[in-house]
Amino acid sequence: MRLAAALLAAVAAVALAGCGGAEEVQPLPEGVTGTTPPAATTETQPEAGGEGDAAAGEEVFASAGCGSCHVLAAAGSSGTIGPNLDESKPELDLIVERVTNGKSPMPAFKDQLTEQQIRDVAAFVFESTH
Repeated sequence: MRLAAALLAAVAAVALAGCGGAEEVQPLPEGVTGTTPPAATTETQPEAGGEGDAAAGEEVFASAGCGSCHVLAAAGSSGTIGPNLDESKPELDLIVERVTNGKSPMPAFKDQLTEQQIRDVAAFVFESTH
């Protein structure tokens, strides 16, 4: 009976050792099969901290049709589909993210605008609302 209890305790200790240990373990590349998606590049994820030109961004806002969906007093726009930018006052990094990758119903603009244009329009919206 003691042997069975000791064996059960040993099995339980081994089982618990793999759960919730203080050390985080990552799989090694040689033990993983399949492929991983490519790492994000600055082509698809421009940095929010990049310098944007708000004056140039005003032109991008107009030419990309942003005002047809968004309210932004600085652009004289009164769109009703997207959020009212004057009220929501989005942070710069969120603006860059949304313009780059979109979020339904807003389309992604990473294939229509350059990284600089995205930074410019983000600077325009941010400076106009903060």
